[in-house]
Amino acid sequence: MLTRLRSRLIAPAIIGISCMTATSVYADTVNLRVMETTDIHMHIQDYDYYGDKQSNKVGLSRVATLIRQARKEVDNSVLVDNGDLIQGTPLGDYVAKGKILRFGEVHPAFKAMNLLDYDVANIGNHEFNYGLDFLMKALNGANFPYIAANVYVDDGDDNAANDQTYFQPYLIQKKEVVDTKGKKHTINIGYIGFVPPQIMTWDKDNLTGKVIAKDIVETAQRYVPEMKAKGADVIVAIPHSGMYNTPRKGMDEHATYHLAKVDGIDAIMFGHSHRVFPGDKTFDNYEGVDSTKGTVFGVAATMPGFWGSHLGVVDLVLEKQSNGWDVVSGTGSVRAIAKREGRKRIPLVEAAEDINKAVAVEHEGTLAYMRQKVGETTSDINSFFALIQDDPSIQVVNNAQTWYVKNIVRGTSFDGLPILSAGAPFKAGGRGGADYFTDVKKGDIALKNVSDLYIYPNDLKVVQLTGAQIIEWLEFSAGQFNQIDPKSNAEQALVNTSFPTYNFDVIDGIQYQIDVTQPARYNSKGEKVSDKYRRIKQVMYQGKAIDLQQNFLVATNNYRAGGGGHFPNLDGSTIVIDAPDKNRDVVANYLLSRSSISPKADGNWTFVDSFGKAKVTFTSSPKAKAVTPSNVKFDKDLESGFSQFYFN
Repeated sequence: MLTRLRSRLIAPAIIGISCMTATSVYADTVNLRVMETTDIHMHIQDYDYYGDKQSNKVGLSRVATLIRQARKEVDNSVLVDNGDLIQGTPLGDYVAKGKILRFGEVHPAFKAMNLLDYDVANIGNHEFNYGLDFLMKALNGANFPYIAANVYVDDGDDNAANDQTYFQPYLIQKKEVVDTKGKKHTINIGYIGFVPPQIMTWDKDNLTGKVIAKDIVETAQRYVPEMKAKGADVIVAIPHSGMYNTPRKGMDEHATYHLAKVDGIDAIMFGHSHRVFPGDKTFDNYEGVDSTKGTVFGVAATMPGFWGSHLGVVDLVLEKQSNGWDVVSGTGSVRAIAKREGRKRIPLVEAAEDINKAVAVEHEGTLAYMRQKVGETTSDINSFFALIQDDPSIQVVNNAQTWYVKNIVRGTSFDGLPILSAGAPFKAGGRGGADYFTDVKKGDIALKNVSDLYIYPNDLKVVQLTGAQIIEWLEFSAGQFNQIDPKSNAEQALVNTSFPTYNFDVIDGIQYQIDVTQPARYNSKGEKVSDKYRRIKQVMYQGKAIDLQQNFLVATNNYRAGGGGHFPNLDGSTIVIDAPDKNRDVVANYLLSRSSISPKADGNWTFVDSFGKAKVTFTSSPKAKAVTPSNVKFDKDLESGFSQFYFN
């Protein structure tokens, strides 16, 4: 009998072909479909809470239609979710912080998911954002089991041999199936889940002293053989982990590429990085990846986007052998809820009304909660140009954080240290699409607008750094830009689209320039790639060149302060104040304290005027055409739905 590994990776010889042909004719054959949702982030209804309008590009209620269609097409199917479920929209915040979920109540995510007959679900990293107590209350409402193999109880004894998993690491479910001849069988499907080990950094305050996280691949190497020994005919891995073809270092956030090499895994239903596989062209050049078949080193795999944009589908073929079932082939694919035709987004399915209805009460409660007024603005606030110039949407956040820190350090040992604030454009297009920008009209500001300005439930932290360390922080942020050749008159794109916009930190309280004609000093992993070149120029504090030795307090969030993004000097060790409030609450309280604001960027950062002959372009929302600054001109509308602009 061919082993799973050999059947995946080795092309059969002539004898092998004969054996396979004979086996296929006489052996019992079962077709099994494994479906996946991932990174729903509380987009249960097809609704845009920030725009306060219905949407055809998000929603579990639309994916539900795809699930039911895909289920009807086959005799045998199972359904899994890969996590990052209970956080992400105002609905999630409302349940956790506004309405407040109590033990015995069913979380709205599970009111919906319980209607779809999920077989198992995995824990994602954002499941920990509201703390372990809330997570346990939420999971109590699911009528299907949860797994996560690499999260362990922190017993504090430094003895790995007696570590106990915090969640059920894996499970093996019996599944009655029908073969291609109509005969019934029972097979054992094993599921194993994983979360990024970085949860211990991202949610340090919620998890320290309670749990620890271990390496994904090493955990799989431990448990997969155990699952096979216990009779699993099929093993489905559900890693909340993206896929990059970088060398394995251990404790990798994106471990799926290497997980696929673990013998015994038959399907990988992955997520976390909000990409689509198969579909994302980036994966086409990875060794061992077949984007046509949807396989990674021969293992059928899928990653179905984010916010309910796609359904992931893996189709496996099993054949009965003398000692069990063998997975002889598999393919991975995705199905979208909408498609783009030119500049229009065309829905491919309608929402399942029973899913929308299941969360109607919480949905209406969220709308009322988010429409509460907290202040007013005398001018529009948008992030259309946040990547190419100092921007009011970031300015408001940084002003609020500075105001807050000034108050909490008064009378402490930190009183008198200069205070800076770091913020990033969380909504600036990218994978979110041409509508994914902050756009607050002048007039009343409601809670929904605060969530639009600051979309994550981060906790405010204050780090203490020297002037030299702050410059290195900015050098990393400047990786947002491609290098521009000023001697070429060719069209050159300014923004590096592989660099997450939430890592483009703007630091207020100092003034500086960015020279994009120089190579980036750091790569996206935080590794210094050049000692020779610097992009950050003319750094000034209070009208003078910054003192490289002077200490500064910098307001930021727990993700950044704890090491999120791999920024230099930000690994948790430089945190000096663990504030009791969330950044978003700080912004809301700032607005309440002002009642009225006149948002305007202070222009504390600019590009060095060195574009030369180059036509430097960037993309933004089509709405940006109505508010272009004097140094920018509209160029053309793109098929992607974005509009292209250039510096004049």
